[in-house]
Amino acid sequence: MLDWLKNINKEYPAFWKSYLSKFDKKPERFVVLSVDSSGTHPTQDVIYSFGAVAVKNDQVIIGDSFEATLLQYKYLHDQGLPNTFLVDSKQPKMAEPEAVEQLIEYLENAVLVGHRIHHAVEQINTALDKLYCGRLKNEALDVEIMYRKAFDADGQFPLEKLFSTYKFDYNETDTTSEKAYNMALVFLKLKSKLGLH
Repeated sequence: MLDWLKNINKEYPAFWKSYLSKFDKKPERFVVLSVDSSGTHPTQDVIYSFGAVAVKNDQVIIGDSFEATLLQYKYLHDQGLPNTFLVDSKQPKMAEPEAVEQLIEYLENAVLVGHRIHHAVEQINTALDKLYCGRLKNEALDVEIMYRKAFDADGQFPLEKLFSTYKFDYNETDTTSEKAYNMALVFLKLKSKLGLH
């Protein structure tokens, strides 16, 4: 609540200052974000990977995408978990600070879109706090909430249900980038059904 007090006269890193400067204008794109993590707790869990793709003018822009696998060896070691998925991953591998910085540079002022996006935002905010930055300023849309409104439905709707509604494949082994792409297609369908521009 009193975050602004902590940040008075704070000297932010250059990438964060650049990010903040992007909010003088209206966003021109959506970024569909998929975050793979050890859980949803912002401080106890860690992010394993990011996958993101832009949507602009009702089109998925494949050339405007971001992906990274975060090297979380210490967490995996401390939890007694295997790290084979990190080793086997074909995505670019980065330490968390580098991956978060590059993600922020990629996001700019885009409207974020995701499934239960608030979990991803809080985890990114926790990572940003470690880098002495503020909190994400991007607006966010949740495809699960959009789905509820579009189909006048109550309850929980996992990603698998959203994908199956539109006949998209869902596999637990999909990369974050594959999930982001399919989520972008679902977002466009829901956006159209809800009449959003």
